[in-house]
Amino acid sequence: MSDQSGFSKFKKTALSLGCSVFVPMVSAAASTVLDPVTVTATRVEKNVEDIPAAISIVDQEQIQRGNEQLGLDESLLTVPGLFMLNRYNFAQDLRVSMRGFGARSSFGIRGIKIIIDGIPETLPDGQGSVDSIDIGSIRQINVIRGPVSSLYGNASGGAILIESEKGGDDPSASGRVSFGEYGFHSKQLKIGGESDKLNYLVNYSDTSTDGYREHSEFQNTQINARIETSLNSHSTLLATLHNTDQPIAKDPGSLTAESARSDPQKAREQNVDFDAGEALEQTRTGLLYTISLRDDIDLEGRVYSTQRKFSNKLPFESGGAVNLDRKFYGGGIKFTLRGEPTGRQNRLLAGVDYDYQDDDRRRYDNLSGTLGAQTFDQNEQVTSIGAYLQNEIQLTDRVGLTLGARYDDIGFDVDDNFPDDGNDSGSVSLDQTSSMAGVSFSLGDSTRLYSTISTAFETPTTTEFANPSGGGFNQSLKPQDSINYEIGLKHATDTHRFNVALFHIDVDNELVPFELLSQPGRIFYENAGSSVRNGIEISYLQKFASVFELTSAYTYSDFAFDRFTNDDGDVFDKNSIPGIPRQLLHLDLSWTNHDGFYATIDWTYTGELYADNANTVRVGRSRVSNLRFGYDERLDDMDLAFFVGVNNVFDEEYNNNIRINAFGNRFFEPAPTRNVYAGISINAYFGD
Repeated sequence: MSDQSGFSKFKKTALSLGCSVFVPMVSAAASTVLDPVTVTATRVEKNVEDIPAAISIVDQEQIQRGNEQLGLDESLLTVPGLFMLNRYNFAQDLRVSMRGFGARSSFGIRGIKIIIDGIPETLPDGQGSVDSIDIGSIRQINVIRGPVSSLYGNASGGAILIESEKGGDDPSASGRVSFGEYGFHSKQLKIGGESDKLNYLVNYSDTSTDGYREHSEFQNTQINARIETSLNSHSTLLATLHNTDQPIAKDPGSLTAESARSDPQKAREQNVDFDAGEALEQTRTGLLYTISLRDDIDLEGRVYSTQRKFSNKLPFESGGAVNLDRKFYGGGIKFTLRGEPTGRQNRLLAGVDYDYQDDDRRRYDNLSGTLGAQTFDQNEQVTSIGAYLQNEIQLTDRVGLTLGARYDDIGFDVDDNFPDDGNDSGSVSLDQTSSMAGVSFSLGDSTRLYSTISTAFETPTTTEFANPSGGGFNQSLKPQDSINYEIGLKHATDTHRFNVALFHIDVDNELVPFELLSQPGRIFYENAGSSVRNGIEISYLQKFASVFELTSAYTYSDFAFDRFTNDDGDVFDKNSIPGIPRQLLHLDLSWTNHDGFYATIDWTYTGELYADNANTVRVGRSRVSNLRFGYDERLDDMDLAFFVGVNNVFDEEYNNNIRINAFGNRFFEPAPTRNVYAGISINAYFGD
């Protein structure tokens, strides 16, 4: 259970101090200048304002300063178009949806490509996760909102590109300790620096919590290393290494509306009886080599390897325990040519990606949390080969044109090694051509207008291909296809940024989840006929009076099934797609004093949403606020920082997660009440 009682006085003190911090006297009126932003979201470095796509950037301060660092949602709230659930159930992982892509996921991330330092964290089958991302050493997150399959292939309804922190000019070592309610503890040790041609940073973190609800304990230890060396004046080699050891992540399960109201901290009894939860260990290594062959020609090559051991216990007996050994590796080559063949600036990008996934999946009976007889044993292999071409040309001084295309061939093979129930071996081969065309218009020094049409596709993952009637693949499942029409406006000055994007997406064969009475907690999938998504995304950033920064993000989502009759004959035509609120608004006000004090308060409004395809279960709106404040000081060769945070300041009752189409009306996972955390960090420099 929680250690909430020991924090009662601290909570009152923290809230009082937070309110006093947020009533500062503004002592200066000078405007703060916003720095220009360049990103590699389109696989080449470019000013974000010049890219004909909706792109958001989250910097290191937003990610690390004063945050608990429990999940990516802490720093991605300022990105419009993103809706995130499941922050506090670590056995299910953070669920991220972007323009509806990923909303179907019962665990992990679908339909969104995740790439870390040039290395994919998304598998060839389209499944991604964030449990092996070291938040404490992230330098920047770039988010592309909207289909990008023409560059990144399968499961690219959007992309989250993460860049690790580099070492500073001088060698340094830092330590960070934080603690909070519900048994939250976190330790972090980081060393980094630069010497001659070598830049390095290594971060160690250890995080644990008892959780707000019963049976929700979590432990996670990570080591993340980034080492970059200049081989000569025109080439570099980047090596990355990451290891995650997560021995405990309990799953408290979902509740009915009545149970969630009467006892929100209670775990589902069946989840406790079967000890539902997961454990994992993952190691990811990567090499990224870049070379300038000439002033106008660049070449990049990458290779990587990921190994993951995973065990999972579900809340039922027959086949309710899973062991998975996964190997995932691949590489790619990218070629960039710049020039003016027609007298206008032109950049040609061409590349090839190869990815391979090998899963040994075994199931056993779950006998009250212990392994029983084996019921399933199969090897699943996914091979993905993709080739892409993109050209950017400046047609006039004010008009730019981008054209791109990619071809992907993805093969799924399964070998059934459990002959007791028959041989379910088989294969599925899928191929797809994706394309995009975008035009960017300069309306002056500070304003860009763009229009884009692009396509994307998503294959079912190996997990989603699971056959409800036994082993092998569910041969009735088809890939999900989409086409995105978008128009947007970007406006940026020295003191503010404004972005708006309007989009319309047609989706065929939308993948939707369902549960079976005989296997509660296990999710299967079917195809809907088609769906339509219309939306607006608006973001606004304003720096003013030298010490304030206001960030706002608004999303309007009108997503509905156009045609959908499920396997039971139920008709859901024109129903709203479940799991996505129609309206989402986030406001973030930060204050930074010149003496080192800072404070941030944020407020998120989540509109109503549906929990099922039939739209019979409506989840009410919520309004959640968080507060954090602290003090940073430089003491000779040392940085000292203190911070305090208050989650759910006004003690809102809301749900951390909604399990879509859950059997038995168990849709709800209640979120924690108001809780407080605090921490201290010290960074020492060892330069001359």
